[in-house]
Amino acid sequence: MASWLAVVGPTASGKSALALELARAAGDVELVSADAMQVYRGMDIGTAKPSVAERAEVPHHLIDINEPSEDFSLARFVELGRAAIADIEHRGRRALVVGGTGLYVRGLVDELEVPGQFPDVRAVLEADPDTEGLHRRLAELDPLAGSRMEPTNRRRVVRALEVTLGADRPFSSFGPGLDAYPPVPTRLIGLQVPLDELDARIAARVDAMLEAGFLDEVRAIGGGLSRTARQALGYRELLEHLEQGVPLGAAVDQIVLRTRRFARRQLRWFRRDPRIRWLDGTLSTPQLARFAVD
Repeated sequence: MASWLAVVGPTASGKSALALELARAAGDVELVSADAMQVYRGMDIGTAKPSVAERAEVPHHLIDINEPSEDFSLARFVELGRAAIADIEHRGRRALVVGGTGLYVRGLVDELEVPGQFPDVRAVLEADPDTEGLHRRLAELDPLAGSRMEPTNRRRVVRALEVTLGADRPFSSFGPGLDAYPPVPTRLIGLQVPLDELDARIAARVDAMLEAGFLDEVRAIGGGLSRTARQALGYRELLEHLEQGVPLGAAVDQIVLRTRRFARRQLRWFRRDPRIRWLDGTLSTPQLARFAVD
């Protein structure tokens, strides 16, 4: 893949603003969203989607491509993302990947071979409560995959075993894993903000979302969210307020807390990648744009 640039970082670090600034300045750039929740139609305010005006000014891809009642997978994202980037480049333009979903970014930047899903196999595995027993089985079938994960990490063990059995090939054969960071043609720019300021930005963003009608948006969508859509920050908490009577203030506090924790996980994920060039996210967007293209 020969995308021009990828802009990454935690939520509320200013990624979208920088990406838009770069696209406007370049004139031949289209944005490819690497956000696991902006794929869902109708989930606009709570996922901080770019505005209608911004999307009219600069083409955006991989936004509003899935119903919130339907699951969405990494494999599907990578498939659609590669197609979008190929189309952009075929038209003589450049793709700028922007987003904070680390696995989605890696899927595009590193051209990961993503294993398929095997729900029948997974259902059988999920019915077995013995996680360490499942790990022993994985270690027999795929010793390399077994050595890469803790025997108690049920999510990873079940997924690796699901693929090994369902695809009839070792899970580890799908690539070197996420611990490898090979050279890529894509330049990666990361935005970092001191945690106290990031926390303040997150609280202000949640307040702004509520003022913009976030609660009404959740009310309109209702409780029919898919398993993957329900992971979106804020939606579950506001549904608990609407459906279970949780006080709004308590729900909002939980949204802020959960978002701050999520931002820290994002930072840990991206900081493991030595290919990312980090910029000071407290700088103005025009300043960041100048540094990003140096």
